[in-house]
Amino acid sequence: MTTAGNPLLEEVTGARQELTVVLPVRLLRTPQWPEGPFPFDLGNRRTDTQTRSTYFAPASARALYGEPGRPCRWHLPLDVKHDGLQLLGMELLRAATTSNTEHALAVLHFSVERELLPVLRALAGRRPNHGEEPLTGPFDPARLLAGVADVRDRDAPFAIARPYTIAFLTPTPQQTPALRSGLEGTLPATADRWLWQLASRSTPEDFPLPPETAGQQFKDAIRISADWSALVLRQGAAFLGHRADTGAGDFFEFAALHSRTVYLDALLLGSLQRDHIDELTDELSHVFTSARLAHRVARLERNIAVFRSTYWRQHLTAHGPANDLLLAFQNQHRLPVRFDEILAEAADYSRLVQTQESQQISGALGVLTILGLPLSTALSILQVLDDHSVVDLIVSLTLSIAATAAALTTRYGRLVLSSLRGEMTRRRDHRTAHRRDG
Repeated sequence: MTTAGNPLLEEVTGARQELTVVLPVRLLRTPQWPEGPFPFDLGNRRTDTQTRSTYFAPASARALYGEPGRPCRWHLPLDVKHDGLQLLGMELLRAATTSNTEHALAVLHFSVERELLPVLRALAGRRPNHGEEPLTGPFDPARLLAGVADVRDRDAPFAIARPYTIAFLTPTPQQTPALRSGLEGTLPATADRWLWQLASRSTPEDFPLPPETAGQQFKDAIRISADWSALVLRQGAAFLGHRADTGAGDFFEFAALHSRTVYLDALLLGSLQRDHIDELTDELSHVFTSARLAHRVARLERNIAVFRSTYWRQHLTAHGPANDLLLAFQNQHRLPVRFDEILAEAADYSRLVQTQESQQISGALGVLTILGLPLSTALSILQVLDDHSVVDLIVSLTLSIAATAAALTTRYGRLVLSSLRGEMTRRRDHRTAHRRDG
């Protein structure tokens, strides 16, 4: 079936189709798999940890691949074929956070030999879905990761339960909606529509784009070169070729390799950043649930500092496309805006703690002044008079106490007493809340 002579994407099988599926899991133990990311080969090029680390800045490489003796990523080669899909291998990336030390990301690498969009729709849970659920049978993550990791509950909210997908498709000469007209010609409007459908995992029937806002959806497409483009959305990303793929030896072999390796890693780093910002946001919401405000704020500030030094990167590499992909992922999830809000809110809480500490210090000084003033005054008078009589000491102390009491009846004295009463009330409330929480 075609529309105005153009094939529908849901009925298209591209010349080259790759699919990467990313889903959150709970790591049960360190896998006995080879360390490092999946080492895809192309000619004499092998995309192992050493090769990929030269592509990224050192801090980003440590977050993605670990350090010597402290790996955070493992891979397992496989060769499983079923229903037009071929599972090439799996990866596990440890993505531990402060409160979720077992959190990890599982990555499944597929080649697709049938229509790609129906597979993506099924992974997104679109209805109607006339095919078999892709992640079942021999591709069931629970079976593949048995004893190593637990897959999250599929009944959880959509954004958590549904896997993130990265699709790669190159067209044949007949699939003109994706093809650029000539080497330097313009792209047809249908090319970006195909790209959006692959990234959003939807057809026009699933999600009809309003013509008035369709341009806003397509403006974030990344033109990697004249040959191919990318688009990053909240639930998926896609790479689409814009000239006919000639098969073995074509540049698109290298493009597919990049989409599975360094471009995948840029999106994985974005996922790590999103998970940590989610946790910092949750931690902010619990600041006032305990009486130990200063302790909670200090821990929050430390967690923010660790996140900034370890994960928060907006510049990955000197190579532009990976940076563009990371920025696109961050913007889709509003990560820069959310992190700025976290910093502002944490700064407000820090000032609140400093104010409370200043009030406590002022209260303590006020107590010392009230208790010490009568005695110091009496002793000073007797010292000046060189009087060592106990009776005179008692008389002087009594007169000093009376003078202090009279001073406290003045405007400034009442201000001191009011401050002390407020501090005593805060301390009593603090002890009550601490006993209740404990």
